[in-house]
Amino acid sequence: MKLMKILAAGTAAALLLAAPAYAQTRIALVVKSLGNGFFDAANRGAQEAAEELGDVEVIYTGPTAATAEAQIEVVNSLIAQQVDAIAISANDPDALVPALQRAMQRGIKVVSFDSGVAPEGRQIHLNPSETQLIGETIIKLAADYLPEGGDVAILSAASTATNQNAWIEAAKAAIPEKFPNINLVSVVYGDDDSVKSTEEARGLLAAYPELDAIIAPTTVGVVAAAQVVTDQDRIGEVNVTGLALPSEFKQFIDNGASQAVALWNPIDLGYSAVMLANALVEGEEAAPGATFSIGRVGEVTLDDTNAAAMAAPFQFDASNIDEFAEIY
Repeated sequence: MKLMKILAAGTAAALLLAAPAYAQTRIALVVKSLGNGFFDAANRGAQEAAEELGDVEVIYTGPTAATAEAQIEVVNSLIAQQVDAIAISANDPDALVPALQRAMQRGIKVVSFDSGVAPEGRQIHLNPSETQLIGETIIKLAADYLPEGGDVAILSAASTATNQNAWIEAAKAAIPEKFPNINLVSVVYGDDDSVKSTEEARGLLAAYPELDAIIAPTTVGVVAAAQVVTDQDRIGEVNVTGLALPSEFKQFIDNGASQAVALWNPIDLGYSAVMLANALVEGEEAAPGATFSIGRVGEVTLDDTNAAAMAAPFQFDASNIDEFAEIY
């Protein structure tokens, strides 16, 4: 019996010595849909953050279709896997709340980024930039090349996309005071799907023959619209602008379908989202006025809804598109 106790004690000691000094933190980066270049770039930044932190694994995941229902299935799977945190860009601000609340009840930290979740469904939301500034920027991108004013239309993502809707409302609010010669004739929705976005862009050109610009605050929609303008030989007549990945959009700056576009750095966005999620896992408390470090990007201070903005959008045109297309 004494020998058995000695052996048991020795085995326990060996197991303790073999155990790692820490348990690796697992953070899921849940995107609107896989195969989207913007989110692939965000994942690159997320992996950079994980490497910098050293004890973090980032699980890059999302549905194949950009729907709330598909994201809910992903979230439920992550709850079953007992991840430590979820950083999500939401397809719907409200539909995801119950699933994310279940995650938080099980101790999983929840950060939304890019496209937000209602406050009751997350602890922090990271906007890529300040909403009013983005709204003004997307109108200015068109207005700068319409000195006499003109008709513009917006091709958005899903009609339920939190970020898109907020930017569009900010754009509408900016027009009367800052861009009085700009006439917004229509807002249509391509659901961040290239086929539907193409159909909607064609519909705009057919419905508004005198249209001067299409503004697409979505990386999928802006490429689709520029391709339609190119295919219909409307270069020089209709300027396509909005929010675009330089690597995906360079060809349309080069061929003249677009004069300029803008975007924040999605690499920094994914990096910052993981930094915030990890801070929550490490015990930092999310509360209005709290300041969080986001590593090399800087720091953010939470507002009354526990949301913060990362950085201002950056303009890409013929003078710099080549350089940035090599980066993302």
